[in-house]
Amino acid sequence: MQIITESGDLKDACDRLATADYVTVDTEFLRDSTFWPKLCLVQVAGPEDVLAIDPLSNNLDLGPLFELMANHDVLKVFHAARQDIEIFYYLSKVIPEPLFDTQVAAMVCGFGDSVGYETLVGKLAYAKLDKSSRFTDWSRRPLSDRQLTYAIGDVTHLRTVYEKLTAKLDHNGRTDWLNEEMATLMNPAQYRMRPEDAWKRLKTKATNRRFLGVLTEVAAWREREAQSRDVPRRRVLKDEALTELAGHPPKSGKDLDHMRGIHKGFSNSRFAKGLLEAVAAGMAIPEEQLPQVSKTRPPPRGIGPVMDLLKVLLKMKCEEEHVAQKLVYNNSDLEHLAADDNASIPLLSGWRYELFGKDALALKHGQLAVAIEGRKIRFFTVNNGLAGNIDEDLAS
Repeated sequence: MQIITESGDLKDACDRLATADYVTVDTEFLRDSTFWPKLCLVQVAGPEDVLAIDPLSNNLDLGPLFELMANHDVLKVFHAARQDIEIFYYLSKVIPEPLFDTQVAAMVCGFGDSVGYETLVGKLAYAKLDKSSRFTDWSRRPLSDRQLTYAIGDVTHLRTVYEKLTAKLDHNGRTDWLNEEMATLMNPAQYRMRPEDAWKRLKTKATNRRFLGVLTEVAAWREREAQSRDVPRRRVLKDEALTELAGHPPKSGKDLDHMRGIHKGFSNSRFAKGLLEAVAAGMAIPEEQLPQVSKTRPPPRGIGPVMDLLKVLLKMKCEEEHVAQKLVYNNSDLEHLAADDNASIPLLSGWRYELFGKDALALKHGQLAVAIEGRKIRFFTVNNGLAGNIDEDLAS
């Protein structure tokens, strides 16, 4: 194992890794007291090299690492990659690609919903991880031998996990399934934190457009403040305060003093002016430009039993094909499918359509029939109203 603290050493190591077919990657970071993640360690393993890269070193330029992450000839292997990708995108505006996420691959291969790394290491690498250093302070130096052993284990065992999952994907012909999911994961839009979109993360059932207009502006103000000051959003204002501001827009510092969600003394701070300006901006948005949320309509009558039957089919297909249900659908998509054959949902395109969507449509239109035989549920193809060959079965 090599701990990289010098730019020259990092460049030499990344030059060697650039000849590899793939590298495994993991990061250790802190985010408890900041808005942006503080990168504390990067672990990378190739066929022979195992690196622990110290981004807190004053003598280290991470440029060669970012170049490696952008090298299209080297596959980057992560487990549960989203937060790692977010860090690389924040620091370099580079999304590691091509990409292989072992958690998603494991779901495609039937290891269950959101399977953990420790589980995969045990089942595929036949190893046991020491997780005692998982929640240590990764910003403190020097790092202990136990911390480094833990950190390196997250990329050395990942090589075996990747190779075993790749073999399974090749065997069951699902590499294209994974590629569809990786394309979504590599979309830069998922990692852009636009202040004007911050209000969409807030939980509100309000549909009043003026309320939403003010909420848009005050949420954007908080987002900009949190980003520029590099503090968690809640340190600027809590979510409840934003909804109170939108529901009862203040016009002055005196009004702020009487709001429960605003801490005492805020009206005298240097931030009060910006917040009041944001409220005023929300109140000044022309009516036709105010944000709008579509009202949730109750599902059509009788749709509940249809959804229940579709869930039975889905459970069968996922168990028969050894793929995690969570990866295939969510309740909202299933409701749309039950109500509309032409709904614009993932279930009606790509591998999800092949796995489940086309059979779901057949079931809806009487081309599949369900029966119970003993302790088994069976689906039959139906031709001209007559039951044909058994299509699927599932132990009930």
